[in-house]
Amino acid sequence: MSNSFLTKNQNYKLLSFCIFGFLILFMNSLYAHGIGGKDALYLQQNSGQAMPIFIYLGAKHMITGYDHLLYLCGVIFFLFRLKEVAIFVSLFALGHSITLLAGVLSGLQVNPFIVDAIIGLSVVYKALENLDSLKSLIAVPPNPKIAVFSFGLVHGLGLATKLQEMSLSSDGLILNIISFNIGVEIGQLIALLGALIMIKVWRDQGGFYRHSRIFNLILMLLGFLLALHQMLGYFFI
Repeated sequence: MSNSFLTKNQNYKLLSFCIFGFLILFMNSLYAHGIGGKDALYLQQNSGQAMPIFIYLGAKHMITGYDHLLYLCGVIFFLFRLKEVAIFVSLFALGHSITLLAGVLSGLQVNPFIVDAIIGLSVVYKALENLDSLKSLIAVPPNPKIAVFSFGLVHGLGLATKLQEMSLSSDGLILNIISFNIGVEIGQLIALLGALIMIKVWRDQGGFYRHSRIFNLILMLLGFLLALHQMLGYFFI
C-alpha cells in the first residue's frame, strides 16, 4: 500500500514538474523567442563566412524555440521505438530545412505573425491527434507522417522569418545559412534527447497513460495561447 502511494505521489510530482516547466518555457517564448541582442547585432555586422558562430546561433535558437519544442514533444509523446522517433523527427527536420534554406536564400517574404500562429496551431493539432480527437473534426485525418513533414515546412518558414528580420550580408550567405541549419539540427537533437529521457522516466514510474490526457490538454492550451498571441500581434502591432 505504501509503495503504491509513493508511486502515485511520484507520478503527480513528475507531472507537476512537466507542467511547470512547460509554463515557464511558454512564458519565455512569448518574449524571448527570436534572435536579438548581441546575437542580432553580430549577424547584422558580420561579413563573410562564419560557420562556427552560425552553427551556435542555430542551436541556440532551436533550444530556446519553445513552439518548435512543444510540437516535437507532442510528436514523440506516444512513440515507443527509436526507429519511429528517428523517422518522424527526420521528416520534421527535412521539412523545416527545405523552407529555412529556400525562404532565406530566395528572399521569400511571409508574414511572421501568421506563420508563428500556424506553428502554434500545429501544437494544437498534434495534441488533438494524441487525444484521438481529430476524427471528430476532420472526416479523414491526414497520414501522421505527412502531417509532420507539412508542419515541418511551416516551422522552417518560422525560422526563416527570424533571419529575414535582419540585414544579412550576401558575402558567404549560403554557407552561413547552411551552418545555421546544421546548428538547428544539433539543438533539436539536444532538446529531443532531454525530452526522451523525461518521457522514459515518466513511463518507468507508471501512470503515464493515466496522466497523458492532462498533458496533451495542456499542450493544446499552450498551442492555442501561442496562436492567439501571434494573431494579436498581427492585428495590433
